[in-house]
Amino acid sequence: MESDMETVPAKLTKRLVHDAEELIKEGLYANKSELVRDAVRQLVNRVKTERFEAAIKEDVKWGLYGK
Repeated sequence: MESDMETVPAKLTKRLVHDAEELIKEGLYANKSELVRDAVRQLVNRVKTERFEAAIKEDVKWGLYGK
């Protein structure tokens, strides 16, 4: 059975690894892979939302001022 997962190498600072391990110890994530997937997912969603909001603002601006 083929997995839909792909390994992506990444280098993190010691501080980021320490902070990630603290979150795992607190039980917020099961492991580093889960934490990284969630972080990337949140970043992608934030960027998409920001782009969508910017497009809406441009549409409103165009609708109000024709520019």
